[in-house]
Amino acid sequence: MRSHLCGLIDESLIDQTVTLCGWVDTVRLQSHVAFIDLRDHEGIVQIVVERESTEAFRQAAEIGYEFCLRVQGRVRRRVSANDKLRSGQVEVVAERIEVLNKAEGLPFALHENPNEETRLKYRYLDLRRADMQRKMRLRTRLVSALRHYLDGRGFQDIETPILTKATPEGARDYLVPSRVHPGEFFALPQSPQLFKQLLMVAGFDRYYQIARCFRDEDLRADRQPEFTQLDMEFAFVQEQDVQDAVEAMIRHVFLEVSEVDLGGPFPRMTYAEAMARYGSDKPDLRISLELVDIAEHVRDLEFKVFSGPANDPGGRVAALRVPGGAVFTRKQIDELGAHAAKFGARGLAWLRVDDRAAGRDGINSPVAKFLDDACLDKLLTATAAQSGDLLLFGAGDYKTVCDFLGALRVKVARDLGLVENAWKPLWVVDFPMFEYDGEAKRFVALHHPFTAPKIDDVADLQANAAISVSRGYDMVLNGNEIGGGSIRIHRPDMQSAVFELLGIGAEEAEAKFGFLLEALRFGAPPHGGIAFGIDRIAALMAGTESIRDVIAFPKTASAQDLMTDAPSAIVAGQLADLHIRTIEPEAE
Repeated sequence: MRSHLCGLIDESLIDQTVTLCGWVDTVRLQSHVAFIDLRDHEGIVQIVVERESTEAFRQAAEIGYEFCLRVQGRVRRRVSANDKLRSGQVEVVAERIEVLNKAEGLPFALHENPNEETRLKYRYLDLRRADMQRKMRLRTRLVSALRHYLDGRGFQDIETPILTKATPEGARDYLVPSRVHPGEFFALPQSPQLFKQLLMVAGFDRYYQIARCFRDEDLRADRQPEFTQLDMEFAFVQEQDVQDAVEAMIRHVFLEVSEVDLGGPFPRMTYAEAMARYGSDKPDLRISLELVDIAEHVRDLEFKVFSGPANDPGGRVAALRVPGGAVFTRKQIDELGAHAAKFGARGLAWLRVDDRAAGRDGINSPVAKFLDDACLDKLLTATAAQSGDLLLFGAGDYKTVCDFLGALRVKVARDLGLVENAWKPLWVVDFPMFEYDGEAKRFVALHHPFTAPKIDDVADLQANAAISVSRGYDMVLNGNEIGGGSIRIHRPDMQSAVFELLGIGAEEAEAKFGFLLEALRFGAPPHGGIAFGIDRIAALMAGTESIRDVIAFPKTASAQDLMTDAPSAIVAGQLADLHIRTIEPEAE
């Protein structure tokens, strides 16, 4: 139907006849000539329609924006070159124009940037835009580079089931009712975790898969109910083996796809250090700001907001120095408080240093009256505060203080232009094995229940569960977790012990994970792996904040598909076939 692509027409084709297909980007009509910019996925070429070509010129007058055309013509050199186009040295003189399909008035022009709701409703038009074409092609190159790299290093690409068994950990499962087994359900996989471990038991040694995963969870801007990950597993490995292998892969792929040199080796940081210094287990190292613990300086204050958490073993009192932050107005500081509240803060104490040399007289702060001169001087010294700085304080539960000060650290750095233009990868290691859920009154797994503890003795783990450390590791890049993994439990006694600590009794464990426990009894090798978020990596490479920009047909933040209007109601007959009856939610 076509001989060449629009964006690839160049001087090597001068005086040749070509046939092109594409969409009308612009039409410019003059008395004796018409110009049509014809666009396909490779770019734009200028089509010239001369009055002497009577039928083609008549058609040009009727052609509209985004009409789909087939054009046959001769390539010639342009009198006025357009250096902005790859095809800008030449043009095609049309001899024949065929309208393949007309286009009605579009809901938005493709050179515009409509709101996200409009973009998602008309996603097929949004994807025509050059920027989206670029991002989706980058994603294609990323996946291709990953496959090529792994195929050349002995990894086997093995598909695992989509219809599988519901699990009690992590996010909610998407459930699929079984027609032939009334009252029973499959679950869509949150990850191929158990199957890839079983592949190691089966002796496949090195596995990978570009896997589609599903999680029915409350969404955030960087989450989708269905997403794509590079899933990997290795047999007979320790943490360093996995980390070295995948770090080399990521460096190679970034260099090949985006011409970005991530350097190496990546620095390593423990979870405890990351939380203490940055308030996050995925710290953005492009930001030099760090949290400073100040509990020792405020323990004896009568100001219980500070002294209470300072004397609580589970509490934290910390300060964030914002260089130049004194420029923030009171309104802006209140906005910072509102931002901190989203992450659990009950309030935000602050101190502005107008003149460091003037001592108390150079301080502006609603909490300064609660601090004696000695304490105030210690705080300014500990934080290295200078004139023109702003100190933000966090006091309360350790994790909560980390969360909101960590979020403020990122926000103020962006607001003040303190984010370095660089790529800063690292490994975060030595995560806690468990977190205690106060509401459920039990431990939950910080990674997942198949992660091995550093403690290799079952009795020791049971006695020290609250302080145990896992063999988990995350790869972080510019404040984003792009990959997470661990060494897995490969002994049935340890796996049963972890289930028990998580409140999964022997009967429930057998019902839900009996196949895994049984497999671990048949010579399961030590093994470990990792999964990388394809959507997140593609977004970073493309320079976009939202992973929706690198997913062809994403969902909204409320897990809806505006284009197809999914999810939607199911007719009664289909529900009857599945032995399902729906219940209307009660009105609030």
